[in-house]
Amino acid sequence: MITINLIGTGNVAWHLADHFAKVSGCELQQIAGRSKEKLQDFAPFTKNLVTISELRPANITIIAVSDKAIAAVASQIPYKHSLVVHTAGSMDMGILPQDRKGVFYPLQSFSKNDQVDFTKIPICIEASHEEDLQQLQKLATRITTKIHHLDSSQRKQAHLAAVFVNNFTNHCYTIAEEICNTENIPFELLHALLEKTAQKAVAHAPSDVQTGPAKRNDTTVINEHLDMLKKENYKSIYKTLTASIITHYGKKL
Repeated sequence: MITINLIGTGNVAWHLADHFAKVSGCELQQIAGRSKEKLQDFAPFTKNLVTISELRPANITIIAVSDKAIAAVASQIPYKHSLVVHTAGSMDMGILPQDRKGVFYPLQSFSKNDQVDFTKIPICIEASHEEDLQQLQKLATRITTKIHHLDSSQRKQAHLAAVFVNNFTNHCYTIAEEICNTENIPFELLHALLEKTAQKAVAHAPSDVQTGPAKRNDTTVINEHLDMLKKENYKSIYKTLTASIITHYGKKL
């Protein structure tokens, strides 16, 4: 049995708690947070809802808080000689002051009300000691088979790539939705295209399935699109992405 303390009350913490509470071989010993109100959302997962100062040692303590709060939270843990990990993709393992430290990074975007299938989510792990890495491996296997041993440098690069795949593309979806709403066009019209684009990127090398006016260097369509965009920041995004695509495929502007 792996005993787990979980620190945090955000989306990542909630989904981890939800899954660890269901799988065999794990015991959610305590869940800690600053807000008593938010902690009550975690009552279905354990009766032991506490403050950080009330934590008692567990096999693994998982810090699932905002990146900027990790170091401060780790310094408040009231015990030593126990494995402490954070869940951030962009933060070095070294920000943890503990001797036994590591990272347990689920590479996924989490929203509290979304259904999450952890069996499809890669977990990136790292630890300062080999025996602790094996402990994290054992924990990860409780919820997924997609386990990757990445050091802090590799994990930061993976997080950077994830920003392009998820955050930037989602902002492009937001712009597209705004264009549709402004012109009284149902955004649903783009759903099939959105899904097909993601499917192709998974099934093939993304660079092999690029299409569109920038790939063709169709300046007539490109200039027409720029004239249609009213917001300067949207024009800037369009120009930047267009120039990047043209440069990638070796065509001059």
